[in-house]
Amino acid sequence: MASTQPRDLILVTGGTGFLGAHCILTCLLAGYRVRTTIRSLSRKADVRSMLLTSGALKATNIDLDDEHVLSFAVADLLKDAGWAEAAKDCSYVLHVASPFPPGAPKHEDDLIIPAREGTLRVLRAARDARTVKRVVVTSSFAAIGYGVYPPNGKPYDETLWTDITSSHVGAYHKSKTLAERAAWDFVEKEGRGLELSVVNPVGIFGPVLGKDFATSVVLVQRALNGAMPGCPDLQFGIIDVRDVADLHLVAMTHPAAKGERFLAVAPPCMTVKEICLALRERMGDQAKGAPTRSIPNLMLRIIALWDPAVARLLPELGMRKVLTNAKAKRLLGWEPKWSNVDAVVATGESLIKFGLVKI
Repeated sequence: MASTQPRDLILVTGGTGFLGAHCILTCLLAGYRVRTTIRSLSRKADVRSMLLTSGALKATNIDLDDEHVLSFAVADLLKDAGWAEAAKDCSYVLHVASPFPPGAPKHEDDLIIPAREGTLRVLRAARDARTVKRVVVTSSFAAIGYGVYPPNGKPYDETLWTDITSSHVGAYHKSKTLAERAAWDFVEKEGRGLELSVVNPVGIFGPVLGKDFATSVVLVQRALNGAMPGCPDLQFGIIDVRDVADLHLVAMTHPAAKGERFLAVAPPCMTVKEICLALRERMGDQAKGAPTRSIPNLMLRIIALWDPAVARLLPELGMRKVLTNAKAKRLLGWEPKWSNVDAVVATGESLIKFGLVKI
């Protein structure tokens, strides 16, 4: 049960998002007061609904209508207005929000500039508030593991940075890399004592709380809907959204997290086929639409000639990566509570609960 005496005020950016809502929930359950940014006050009800949907608040006395406990600030990462008010009197900031266009950008700067400038807006507001001790920025494995390979067969870890000069690195990976680089540079040169920690999640799965969820969740949604003709030979890291939120909270206050970045992953990585097989095994008939046959790489390469979305996948076809969360375990005592399979299945079950798949 949460403390009856709320503690510090935490700013969580992007409260309507998949990870943002889970971060709010984690902070509230830990006894913190939360202020979250939304782009319109009309979304307040959506945030409260997502938090209640989790069921985690049932055994607490947390009142989501009490603005001393949960409050809202209107702010847009693409605009300066509202950020000073959002950060006022906050002790910590979890910068979770990230601008993401509905489709592929016409130019990579359409994604890179908003990601970088949005991060800097939040950091300036946190610094100028004078009360903020530390900012935790949500980056991504996209800023670690593309266009670069670990030396001597070692696993991918936080010492690596995506090579944005590589022809195989797309706009999204560049945007996350450049935004994180900008955050570290800002704190070093202009932070005036502001502390920074960074969390770099892999593909985020786990229980959705409504219609707003991570892009990675779409894979499970399409599999359950029977909308995938087969399984491309792709593999990626997986982490449960609840574990990512928990890592943000630990990184927010742990002394050893200052000035560090942490890879959030529940090893081992899984292929698309392994994900589909796990859904079928754990969910039975509810997952009968999940494919199990493989799509030949040659077929995907042919489709890629006229489908840009498929073309972006080609560099990762057949790739096998080993990732480690050893740093977070060693420095913070953090480790995932949910396995990669648990996260995938929780995704599927919650999508069905909300009627977001056709069964």
